[in-house]
Amino acid sequence: MARSTLISARNQLIMPRRRLLKGAAAFGAATLGAPFINRLHAQEAHPLAGQTIEMSILGIAGWLPSSLGVQMSPMFAEFAKERYGYDVSFTFAEAPFADLFQKAATSLATRSQEFNIIISDSQWLGALAQPGWIVQLNDIIAQNPELQVEWYSPIVVDTYMKYPDGSDQLWGLPQEGDTIALFLRQDMLDDPAEQQAFQEAHGMPLPRTFEEYENLTMADFEKVAAHFTRPDQNLYGTAMQYSRVYDFVSCYLYPFMWSQGGDIWNPDTGEVVGILNSDINATAMQQMKDWLKYQPPGATNFGIAEEVDVFTQGRVFSAFQWAAVGLSMIPESLQGKVLVVPPPKHGTGDSAGRIYTMGGQPWVLNAFNDDAHMRVGIDFLKWWYQPETAVEFARRGGNPADAATLNSPDFDTINPWNRAYKYMLTDGRSRDFWHHPKYAEMLALQQEGFSAFMTGQNEDAKAVLDYIACGQQQILADAGNAPMVPDMCYSTSL
Repeated sequence: MARSTLISARNQLIMPRRRLLKGAAAFGAATLGAPFINRLHAQEAHPLAGQTIEMSILGIAGWLPSSLGVQMSPMFAEFAKERYGYDVSFTFAEAPFADLFQKAATSLATRSQEFNIIISDSQWLGALAQPGWIVQLNDIIAQNPELQVEWYSPIVVDTYMKYPDGSDQLWGLPQEGDTIALFLRQDMLDDPAEQQAFQEAHGMPLPRTFEEYENLTMADFEKVAAHFTRPDQNLYGTAMQYSRVYDFVSCYLYPFMWSQGGDIWNPDTGEVVGILNSDINATAMQQMKDWLKYQPPGATNFGIAEEVDVFTQGRVFSAFQWAAVGLSMIPESLQGKVLVVPPPKHGTGDSAGRIYTMGGQPWVLNAFNDDAHMRVGIDFLKWWYQPETAVEFARRGGNPADAATLNSPDFDTINPWNRAYKYMLTDGRSRDFWHHPKYAEMLALQQEGFSAFMTGQNEDAKAVLDYIACGQQQILADAGNAPMVPDMCYSTSL
């Protein structure tokens, strides 16, 4: 999921297009030899021909991938006019991630078509689908070949499209793919003095390439982070997200758990107790907390925006960050100075694992759209997945998820983070978490507990996990989706 609530200045996330196209000329020449709109297509008979429609998209405030849908909408309007013969315009409503679901739910609960198309977080699929607020897309996809897309990995379908997990019911289509990547200061890595000092201190070369980081463990990366942690110079080795806001600390703690064999629940039975509150997960919590010593003061409040700030200000050598934030992480001043790689493995030897949290958002269609707005919504999605649209989205800084675009030999060079994003967009390297309708209650409880441990309000990781596990299973039991909590839960507290 991914996920910014706190990037308040939108211009931090929006880079002039002339800069986006720098370095992408080869890709554009190879892929976009024809005009963006193929004028050889004859206008198709369409029930809305001659009409004017106004559409509304609800998206995430300050989040470039959300705004790109509207920034690119004039291209769709031209396409629709030439292909279908109708005029269409778009407005964009927005809210921060922490508030967006409530904004959508408040409107949808009244059966309003205030928002025709919604950019949903993947965890919201169940909460939007269960009350019948969004359209199940199976039949629409079956009837429209343009929506029968070959996705880059099954994880795309599992994350952005399916609810319930494991079913064949489809409710969303990927708007923005996203994975966690590791952003590094390439210029620091290339400094011969740094290389020599690191080699002398650790008896190993300073890792400098994508391939070296592809095989790096957290234990070896800790040596790198320690090497660049210099509080007297206001420089620290890395940054992660520990904030209690929305899902920040959860998304960054999960990789410590999953990569070492931990899990968070049984989606088939709803059981959480005995799974989340494991010794493996307790150890993982302590490991993440221990990494604070390589991070700037105040790191327990870090979310996406704070990571962007410390990285772009030169206060950290590296940052574990969503690929979707790549444009903000690599402003003009850092172009050519940043290497983006897969985040390290956890563990040692053959048992080392790398499973990080999925980010990204799907499009969903308002189930209360009238026929005209529903038809335009479907036309828009058909256009969004055209090859030339996917390429343009990537060139502007978005992360498409279709196989054709990502498998293009030029895709990796469009943006510095593309190769790492694609590498992590694979089953076994990334995974999503609950799509359950009770996700908001489960998340709020979990964020409270994880934050209490990371900030030192509670020093007992196992006790914190007991508290969260019991509370989450009680939430699911009350919804009829889990067994009642065991007796041990009646004595847990935070």
